[in-house]
Amino acid sequence: MRPLYAKMNNMFLMSEILKWRLKSVATQFEPALKVEEVTRLKGGHINSTYHVRGMINGRYDDFVLQRLNTSVFTEPGKVMDNIRRVSTHLKKKIRENKNVRIIPLEFRPASDGRYFFIDDKGEFWRVMEYVKGGFSVDHAENVTQAYETGKAFGEFQYLLSDIPGGPLAITIPRFHDTAFRFEQLEEAFKNDAAGRAASIKKEMDFCYARKDSINCVLDGIKDGSIPERVTHNDTKINNVLLDANGKRLCVIDYDTLMPGSSLYDVGDCVRSTTRTGDEDERDLDKIRMDISLFEGLVRGYVSATKDVLSEREKELLYFCGNLITFEIGIRFLADHLNGDVYFQTERENHNLDRARVQFKMVESMEEQEDEMRRIVDGLFKE
Repeated sequence: MRPLYAKMNNMFLMSEILKWRLKSVATQFEPALKVEEVTRLKGGHINSTYHVRGMINGRYDDFVLQRLNTSVFTEPGKVMDNIRRVSTHLKKKIRENKNVRIIPLEFRPASDGRYFFIDDKGEFWRVMEYVKGGFSVDHAENVTQAYETGKAFGEFQYLLSDIPGGPLAITIPRFHDTAFRFEQLEEAFKNDAAGRAASIKKEMDFCYARKDSINCVLDGIKDGSIPERVTHNDTKINNVLLDANGKRLCVIDYDTLMPGSSLYDVGDCVRSTTRTGDEDERDLDKIRMDISLFEGLVRGYVSATKDVLSEREKELLYFCGNLITFEIGIRFLADHLNGDVYFQTERENHNLDRARVQFKMVESMEEQEDEMRRIVDGLFKE
């Protein structure tokens, strides 16, 4: 019994040390804060995020404290520069566009005036305003949520269509480059760092059967028919906060703001919003692409972006969900082969389960492709 007790005691001590550390970092942004509660927020695969609640001069204050994963974001200063540019422009445009519902995500400066703090371990922290009354979902529960999610990301993209000052900094090179991601998968399969290659032949066959479809967006960017825009690049449904009435409130998680294609953004939105089960569901019979949710989502998105999309973007809108879902599946599968070094995992084969869900979604979209195309074409004729 003694070794087990010692282990449990160490876990308790580590937890208390972490709480003390988080409180210490929080006061770098709010020196007068008397921290009462720190709660881990789940949902993201990359960063560590906490809800901090405490008292400042007799009043309660809530905010979100986040540690940026600098193994993924190797130049965090560029990340914050992009965020500041986008946040400033969004606030200006939202004041000018009274019909826009979304609010900008606000960041707080640290005591030295910078919008981040680097601790004695070299870790990078920042604070965002806690959006009160907001909630998120991991996949749409109804058509209204799907519509509001599409509308939120559509408004976000529309408002950034005229941001001045040239392109944003590239913080993760080749982030949405499906051909490059396929090369990474092939390399991971060849190296077999975690000894898992022999067990995923079925998944690799699935990927190779669809390799020829991966370059359509990249080709469009090269020939100019698909413009590079300021894009969010992580448009999962849980990166939209909804209010108590289920209406769009705020787009969050600005870390991957970069130059990119609108098709990757709306595609990732389709991937996460229209899925009928969890991203890591083991029972694949529960997974499909819900066509009614797809219609609601693209209706919301097109209503906000119809006047700024190119003809080629409109032509490929029906297919972009398939493309990005395939890409994300490739990334989960490659990380599984590499030993789960990129995405946070909570169980054995977690990334493999995630990859299988993506591939099941791809199959479902392929089965409903004609209907998806009909829906999109109809929206641009209204």
